[in-house]
Amino acid sequence: MTITRRNTLAAFATAALLGLTGAALPIHAQNWPTKPIRFVVPFAPGGTSEIIARSVAQELSTILGQSVVVENKPGGGGVIAMQEVMRADPDGHTIIMGHVGTMAVNPYAMPKHPYDVNREFAPVILLARVPNVLAVIPESPAKTLKEFVDLAKKDKNAMVYGSAGNGSSGHLAMEYFMAEAGIDLTHVPYKGTGPMLQDMLGGRVQATFTGAPALMGQITAGKLRPLAVGSAERMSTLPNVPTVAETGYKDFETSQWYGILVPAKTPRAVIDRLNAATNQALKSNAILARFAKDDAKVGGGTPEQFAAFIQREQATWARVVKKIGLKLD
Repeated sequence: MTITRRNTLAAFATAALLGLTGAALPIHAQNWPTKPIRFVVPFAPGGTSEIIARSVAQELSTILGQSVVVENKPGGGGVIAMQEVMRADPDGHTIIMGHVGTMAVNPYAMPKHPYDVNREFAPVILLARVPNVLAVIPESPAKTLKEFVDLAKKDKNAMVYGSAGNGSSGHLAMEYFMAEAGIDLTHVPYKGTGPMLQDMLGGRVQATFTGAPALMGQITAGKLRPLAVGSAERMSTLPNVPTVAETGYKDFETSQWYGILVPAKTPRAVIDRLNAATNQALKSNAILARFAKDDAKVGGGTPEQFAAFIQREQATWARVVKKIGLKLD
């Protein structure tokens, strides 16, 4: 999406109209939503994306007076869900969780990516940024990130790592780290963080580099051991766990982010109403408490700000994908 001065002025004008009177909006925008809203999550239940989506959906249901129903639709690194929503009626009643993989990596890592994310979707709002945590099972001999790397260099078959799927944030984070550390682990992709965690707790995979919300319960219970976090700063909930950059990998940073997107032809007035409602939801005590528990940074802002954020992420990950030679089927 190209952000022009005309688009920016139009956004301010629309916001001003929304603040002054509802009479200036098209009839369909005034009445929106007129039925339950589908909030599609392109991954299986049990992962960070679903945790974020359900927290937001609950608040939006109250604010909008219509049910916001979270629907998990995994497969194809998010492509299946994205294509379905892309073809949905652009009336604001079908929205999707956009994230780093679907919006900033797949277009560069998939040789035959089937659509243009910047043409087929309209950004609505950034919901959250979440630290990735590199964790292993308690039985692993690796107690530190250095020991993890040393073990992998000694025997690449000593550990298998799992992720929510090809192109997921966890897959990207670990591939990025492996390239920086000079190691090569076997990757087992799942159809979501939930199924991956079940196998990890059963010992079938030994490591992961996944979003904090999905891991914190198991870490607190002692069922997983955190070795490092991918964010630029340490997590307040894991103050004794170093960042990857602290351990010698200068400037290394990787985190997950989540936001709401709609089909490209959705009326701007509907986008603005959804944006305003979501900004309100993100200030609720319930969401602030839930996000703080997982060290998730609350998003918010305008559609233009989210569009600019996506563009920056695309530029970053285009370079990373090229550097590590990542190719997704």
